[in-house]
Amino acid sequence: MHANRHIPQPPHSAGEPYKGLRPRIDPSQMPSPIDVIESDKEKWETNSFMTLPGNNPPLSTSDFTAFDQGNSSPKHVRVSTWNLPSSSHLAKECDIPLAAVFQPFADLDPREESIPVVDCGDSGPPRCEECRGYINPWCAWTAGGWRWKCNLCGHETQVLPDYFCNLDANLMRIDLPNRPELNKGTVDFVVSGKEYWAPPPLPRMTSSYFSIEPPSSQEREPRSLNYLFAFDVSLEAIRTGFLKSACDVLRDLLYGGTSFDGTRLEPSFPQGPQLAILTYDTSLHFYDLSPALSLASMIVVSDLEEVFIPLREGLFVDPWKSRAAIEGLLQALPERYLGTVIDNAALGGALLAGLASLAGRGGHIIVFQSVLPAIGPGALEPPRDQASLYGTDKERTMFLPRHQTWRDIAEECSEEGIGVSMFLGMSKPIDIGSIGIVSSTTGGELFFHPRFNPARDQHVLTSQLRRLLTRTTVYNCLLRVRCSNGLRISKYYGNFHERSVSDLDIGILDSDKAISVHIEHSRKLDARDYAFLQCAVLHTTPDGQRRVRTCNLALQVADLAANVFRYADMDAVVCHLARESMSKLTSRRMAHIREELTDRCSSILLGYRRNCAAATAVSQLIIPEAFRALPVYTLAITKCKPLKGRNVSADVRNYHAQKILSMSVRATMQHLYPRLLALHDLADDIALPDPATGQMSFPALMRNSHTYMEAHGVYLIDNEDLMIFWVGSSVSPQLLLDLFGVDDLPVLDPNTIQLPVLQTRLSAQVRNILAHRYDQRGRTPKMLLVRQNMDGTEIEFSDMLVEDQNNAAMSYLDFLCLIHKQINAVLTNGESLSGGPSLRGSPW
Repeated sequence: MHANRHIPQPPHSAGEPYKGLRPRIDPSQMPSPIDVIESDKEKWETNSFMTLPGNNPPLSTSDFTAFDQGNSSPKHVRVSTWNLPSSSHLAKECDIPLAAVFQPFADLDPREESIPVVDCGDSGPPRCEECRGYINPWCAWTAGGWRWKCNLCGHETQVLPDYFCNLDANLMRIDLPNRPELNKGTVDFVVSGKEYWAPPPLPRMTSSYFSIEPPSSQEREPRSLNYLFAFDVSLEAIRTGFLKSACDVLRDLLYGGTSFDGTRLEPSFPQGPQLAILTYDTSLHFYDLSPALSLASMIVVSDLEEVFIPLREGLFVDPWKSRAAIEGLLQALPERYLGTVIDNAALGGALLAGLASLAGRGGHIIVFQSVLPAIGPGALEPPRDQASLYGTDKERTMFLPRHQTWRDIAEECSEEGIGVSMFLGMSKPIDIGSIGIVSSTTGGELFFHPRFNPARDQHVLTSQLRRLLTRTTVYNCLLRVRCSNGLRISKYYGNFHERSVSDLDIGILDSDKAISVHIEHSRKLDARDYAFLQCAVLHTTPDGQRRVRTCNLALQVADLAANVFRYADMDAVVCHLARESMSKLTSRRMAHIREELTDRCSSILLGYRRNCAAATAVSQLIIPEAFRALPVYTLAITKCKPLKGRNVSADVRNYHAQKILSMSVRATMQHLYPRLLALHDLADDIALPDPATGQMSFPALMRNSHTYMEAHGVYLIDNEDLMIFWVGSSVSPQLLLDLFGVDDLPVLDPNTIQLPVLQTRLSAQVRNILAHRYDQRGRTPKMLLVRQNMDGTEIEFSDMLVEDQNNAAMSYLDFLCLIHKQINAVLTNGESLSGGPSLRGSPW
């Protein structure tokens, strides 16, 4: 692409120019994240990754298959370097944060083996008597097979008689091939013993709801997962159509129906679990859905200060046995409240009702909320103007709940094994900083639909709720990460409730969520041995079976900085930096967090420069191969919605911060650096089935900058949350006709929510690309269509071009210059990276 052919930068939020003399960096030599991504894809699309220690894994953005050889797949766990530094001194010299990201229930490729389920009988899985770690492929056998040595703490534990087996000449068990727990890194242990049941919640001075039964102090017996659907029936929910859309979507997912484009929707509600329905405004409305009833009967509880459950029988029912009552209720609700004048909805009361109904067993509460909860428990006042908070110490209050009740509800739900997910369809601020803590603490998820419009948003709502109901989900979870001698876990990041220093309570945990940990040295490691990590998640499956999923990892130990950098994992580092930044929002100013991110990036590159490339000229910017794209991803974190400068509403900041804190590594990378495709340049055979094999290959991505775009092009950008088609002003009529079915740009409808199905090659190619992405993430993001210099939403597209100067931050070129300047100042003048504004030039 010739520089003089690219388009001018589209309308965008103002950026930040570089200040001072710019170091000389050739724009054509800037490291490209796309080159890294595409070369990795090419390498791994035809090869399987073998998980034994000593190999660099594929990037999280590649579609790869992994063969479990005793180490968990990188889909389940990634670490910031696959060669751990042997000492804290070496770790500090390299300055790579030591972190691991666990996604225990990640979806696997259909070509991969399923996770083995191991039932060791009533005695349960063998565990170390000292550290309580679970047996795994890295344990050693002694005493002729009568004892096993824990790889985590070194303690030897006696083998029970029914688990004993003789050893061969290599001191390996003879039955090794038949024991998945001894040769697979990720396994599920069935645990039937009462000691593995979910523990009771911690005793509280006062109960948040009324119950005739005293709080149980006994462990919770595993049962099938129950769902409670709670609908806001206030005036706003009726006016916007949010209640009707939510009822229609739930009915279609329960019993099947027809989508907006005419395709058949199959029932998506899991078999076995039961459901209850609750509606609420200034009072709570419970429904008896007993199978014997053809119409649901309603019971109203108007006391929001002392919430109680007015019925036991008929509240939770099998959706198929009570189909007539449920279908009738979901169809009648929008009409029943059509004349309502109540403009408030007691979300706190509804959550306490859900807590009271699911206490003692756990479950999943799914809420549809349209207004700020200004009545009942946790009642909130409309938030004041937040613009005055920016740049002050009060800035962090935007990310904290304004009422203690929300934190209390969150902790109680989590301890009871209850997860809360919220669909928010509001037209005014709803204070996600307060109510969102309930979802983030319990392991649930937020779905954000500001200014909800059924015609535009209902198909997205359908896709999100279907994914919520069909993805792998477990509940009543207790998670612990153990590490071998010489290492310790210093901090956890993610959506959970920290019951103790080492145990995390998670109401629900699903295949899209990840937990990360920061690791520290407690003593020097031996480079001749491996270091080990084990993540264990004690959980209940949706059908009521208690299990433990273990993810095991053996890591090489390095004495040399070169090996630490050689086996570094940039995806895990970027994910850790993003999560660490989000967690600081409640205690630090955003400007300070952005500055720290810049310093962290510079310190990693400086660590490589000092330890691995000291002989190169100071005037050169040296970037290690493993971290070629680190600067652009660091810049992308500073430009993400929770951290970006300028005015962004507190609800938007909080929503995205909570998402980033629980995202998988892959979703994080694709959210920070959105995938950009040139649709007008697709080769004739791309994204179409190969006539011989039936396989499809997909087009290479392009860099996120307007300097690579042309006015006659059509581009698709996708950040996992939003998908935008950008149509250039000089686009050819034939291209428009082939893709959108119109041949004139002004006629193209910017409110289009789905591509038309046309009998053209380009239409088939683009729809295949979208279908492939749907298969990858299991849901449909929101879609926008913008025309160059014609639509106001073009600013959303332009702000996703992270290499440009926008979002109150620098361009990628200027950011590289700043990094170069910082490192150069340290090397030549001996200054520190955090040398203050004089060194940084206060770019933010």
